[in-house]
Amino acid sequence: MLRSTTMAAARALFLRASSSPSPSPSSSSLLFGIRAFSSGASPPPPPASSGLSFSYSDLFAPSSSSSSSSSSSSSSAVKYRRLDSVPDSLVTLRTVSGSSSSPDKQVLEVAPEALRTLAATAMRDIAHLLRPGHLQQLRNILDDPEASPNDKFVALELLKNANIASGMTLPGCQDTGTAIVVGKRGRYVWSTDDSVTDEEALSHGVFDTYTKTNLRYSQVAPLDMFTEKNTGSNLPAQIELYADNHDPLAYKFLFMAKGGGSANKTFLYQQTKALLNEKSLMAFVEEKVKTLGTAACPPYHLALVIGGLSAEMALKTVKLASARYYDDLPTEGSANGTAFRDLEWEQRVHKLTQKMGIGAQFGGKYFCHDVRVIRLPRHGASCPVALGVSCSADRQALGKITPDGVFLEQLETDPSKYLPEITEEKLPDGDVVKIDLNAGMDAVLAELTKHTTSTRVSLSGTLVVARDIAHAKIKERLEATGELPQYLKDYPVYYAGPAKTPEGYASGSFGPTTAGRMDAYVDLFQKHGGSKVMLAKGNRSAAVTRACKDHGGFYLGSIGGPAAILASNNIKKVEVLEYEELGMEAVWKIEVEDFPCFIVVDDKGNDFFKKFGM
Repeated sequence: MLRSTTMAAARALFLRASSSPSPSPSSSSLLFGIRAFSSGASPPPPPASSGLSFSYSDLFAPSSSSSSSSSSSSSSAVKYRRLDSVPDSLVTLRTVSGSSSSPDKQVLEVAPEALRTLAATAMRDIAHLLRPGHLQQLRNILDDPEASPNDKFVALELLKNANIASGMTLPGCQDTGTAIVVGKRGRYVWSTDDSVTDEEALSHGVFDTYTKTNLRYSQVAPLDMFTEKNTGSNLPAQIELYADNHDPLAYKFLFMAKGGGSANKTFLYQQTKALLNEKSLMAFVEEKVKTLGTAACPPYHLALVIGGLSAEMALKTVKLASARYYDDLPTEGSANGTAFRDLEWEQRVHKLTQKMGIGAQFGGKYFCHDVRVIRLPRHGASCPVALGVSCSADRQALGKITPDGVFLEQLETDPSKYLPEITEEKLPDGDVVKIDLNAGMDAVLAELTKHTTSTRVSLSGTLVVARDIAHAKIKERLEATGELPQYLKDYPVYYAGPAKTPEGYASGSFGPTTAGRMDAYVDLFQKHGGSKVMLAKGNRSAAVTRACKDHGGFYLGSIGGPAAILASNNIKKVEVLEYEELGMEAVWKIEVEDFPCFIVVDDKGNDFFKKFGM
């Protein structure tokens, strides 16, 4: 009723203004931002020509030359392999008859089964194989005299891990990620079956790989606001398909698997024009890059995006840039507002990361393999800035369907060629403290307290494994009964969740998860005698450092990334201890041998990462 009355009053006011004689620009005939004219007045003339002519520019158009690209993932440098498992009958080129006003056209007909096979093959490959360029960057660390011993240790472990994962049995990382597919479909690419959408066919391929290989199911579905259940297939996948006019007879794809560690290190900062000067921008970048920490498993492929027509444009660009998807962009801007790579700022930010001292997880030079900096147009009142990474599990591959068949980027199947003639024992400062976990918690704590942070440690014996949901359930039990389970008092706790165990193996890929998610439990559990020694990846909050000082605890940092090598070489036995119904989130008991890690937080209030401003 109120809305009707208001509209009626406005209409009457408008009619009175319209019927008043000779309205002038200063009269009240300007109503709701619209000039009211009497019935005898002429409409205003059309606006004078601005002298501008329309010209369209693709915001993300690649450079006319590929010389700007410094990565093997540049579209001009990608090597593809043809998927012979896809029958020729699933991808056919045929001519569609035109009319007197429209010539005949060739169309590429793609069966859903071709999309399914491509997606399944891509997701299987990226779970086990890496790009040659990424592997070469790991080898470069070993060959760099400026790299720290810890840099080299991490790089060597990651190369050894890649070698094991390439056997296509154990995935390179236990967090086999959310499946992401970005597709660009040419205007004359048609489906042969309208009853199956492209999204459905691609999802079916993702389903095939996750359910038929030793990958982990990480997706949880909300049953209500607070109750969740694992989907049991790693679906849904994130699938985004776009129309593309650049190549009308091609369907092009980027396949990614994004784990929680790196996805959680994607940030948006709403800034202003005040940021856009050299001094302010460099100070801002240094501050924000340090907040990335090591939980997402460096060395990183770091991406920084300045600008964007919207917040979501900046965030999407940073994700794709971290995968080197935009390496072919031009290297200078234009008056039309096209995106470009700023190579000078890429070098400056990269040098900044090298000087921070964080290194490849435990101190050194190699916090990042490389940096991408992309500048985008922006609304004058906004300046979104996005920051993100691709981690040491650098999982992506390009794919395409053309009249010649179905193709997938050729990843490296023989990572052993990047391994040097060197062993861990030959690395500088290779002294390792060996600890027998079966000697009892008191003995373990007595040995750890003798050593400083950053000391390399090798663990043998029993660990219990518990992560997010298990910690929440244990806290509920503690609040209800006043007691922690004895296993948290008797053994160190490893924050992790395994992938599926292949036949003939003691364990599936079983690398550490991000420690920071369990920070809220540490003080409470240590007060009750548990979690005295914790093992995971990444830096932790000041609250954990205080708790360890107050209660005599330690946090040991495991190398983030080499989940396959841990399963193959270091984990000898795995059994469920409690909460079996939680799947990979259950409490596990594992036997390890020479499990590598570092002292990060000690019982004296020292935090290895504090000196880096983290």
